[in-house]
Parts: sequence; C-alpha cells; structure tokens
Amino acid sequence: MHKFCQDRVVIITGAGGGLGAAHARVLASHGAKVVINDINQGAAQQVVQEIVSSGGEAVYNSANITDFADSKRSVDQAISEFGALHAVVNNAGNNRDRMFASLSEEDWDAVISVHLKGHFCTSRHAVQYWRDLAKNGEGLAGRIVNTTSGAGLQGSVGQSNYAAAKAGICALTLNQAAELGRYGVTVNAIAPAARTGMTTAVASMAARMAKPEDGSFDYWAPENVSPLVAWLCSENSSHVSGRIFEAEGGKLSIADGWRTTEGIDNGQQWTPETLDIAMNNLLASEAPAQNVYGT
Repeated sequence: MHKFCQDRVVIITGAGGGLGAAHARVLASHGAKVVINDINQGAAQQVVQEIVSSGGEAVYNSANITDFADSKRSVDQAISEFGALHAVVNNAGNNRDRMFASLSEEDWDAVISVHLKGHFCTSRHAVQYWRDLAKNGEGLAGRIVNTTSGAGLQGSVGQSNYAAAKAGICALTLNQAAELGRYGVTVNAIAPAARTGMTTAVASMAARMAKPEDGSFDYWAPENVSPLVAWLCSENSSHVSGRIFEAEGGKLSIADGWRTTEGIDNGQQWTPETLDIAMNNLLASEAPAQNVYGT
C-alpha cells in the first residue's frame, strides 16, 4: 500500500480521543511520525501505545495550546524526536453550550481560548520554523490543517461562543493560506461531522450517531474523516490551499464561502427612503443562506 505520509512528522492537538486519535492512527498507518498532544495524559499515552504496538512511531506531548510560550514545546519535541516538522493538525476543542442570553464571560473566554487561540499558538511556532527553513532554501512542504465546524459555517443555536470561534478559524485559514504560500506552506480546514465525546454529550445525538450493531458502514465513525486529513498533510496536496472541506461518513464537499453579489449601485448617497425600495430588490435577488442549526 502506498503510504501518503511516509516519514512526515505531524503534530495533532487534542489527539487523546475522538477525531484527534483517529487522525493519529490513520496518519501513522500511512507512515507519519506523530506527536500526540493532549491535556489528558492517560488517554494520549494509550493512543501512543496503540500506534507503537502496530509498528508506527508516536510520542506524547503535554504542551498547553492556549499558552503561546508553552505551545512551542510541541514543535520543539517534534524536531528533537523526529528531526523535522511537516504538518500541524489543529484539532483540540471544547464546548460550553448556552443560549446567548445566558452565556457568561467565562463560557465565552474558555471556548475562544481553546479553539481560536489554540489554532494560533502551535501553528505560529511551526510557521517560524518553516519560514526560517525557506529563507535558507530548505523548504519542506509544510501543512496546516485547521478544524472548523458546520456551526462556524452556518451558526448553531445555543453555541454562540463555539460558532464564533469556528467562524474565526475559517477566516484565519484564508489569511494563513494567502500569506504562507511563499514559504511552501499550504493551509486548509476541515468541518467534520463524526461521533466524538463532544457530539455525543447530548443524548439525542448519541443515539443518532451510535455505531450500527449489524456490522454495516459506520457512518459517524471519526476514522471516516481522517483519510482527508492524511491527504492534506501529504505532499500530494501541494496544489490545494485556502479551502474548507466538509467531511461526513463517505461524503466530501467544499464549503463555498461568503461571496459579494452583483448588488445595486445608486450612483449617489442613499437615503432611507430610496433604500426602502432598493432593499426589497436586493434581498429578492440573493441566494438564500443555509439555515442556522437548530432553527
């Protein structure tokens, strides 16, 4: 079997379980050397052991992805243990679901910190490493794979903090892709739908995403998303950057972002009265947005 990521060194945050652990196993099976970052040392060490027992290479890393200085330890460890760093998969996440009227500052800060700042910290240190290599003529096809969500693309009732963080990750992905190509680095994001601790915390979701007992295709298995991550971390994806991919079961699509419509040009300053007429025409010609989750 062709190994898409042979000897490529990849940091995966939040890899102690769920999607992160699935990514780690699949990447390792395709020859990657993986740095398993997670705050849950026991769970992460178990993933490391599974990979090593299967003949792969993996190490545990405990760096705090929300602390800029400490997050550098994952990059340093990748380089010291495996001699290089080729990709960062920003996967770690949390949730503090509340309706907006009940959302506390603590709820807001906790989610923004882990998701949005967490995507910044590790990647920023990795980019410093890749930029220095590029300046010395030693580029190595760097990859950043970010993790957004349908909530960030469309909004989700009861998840204002989570949706805002995930939407921010989409914009961050576009900016990183535009700025980092000069160093040989591509940046893409995935919006996965899979069975994880976060998605099955709600009883109705847990029942809907349960593993089938008849041995049929496990539609919600997190491993269904991971081959996309492996491909994005590989050298084969060098022509793709700045995309948001939605992945669910056996389905794969590209999220088509905000686009400016043709619009209406008044040729002069609008007044509330002229706007009142023009707005009806403008709204009538728009392509309707997808519904916010929960509406």
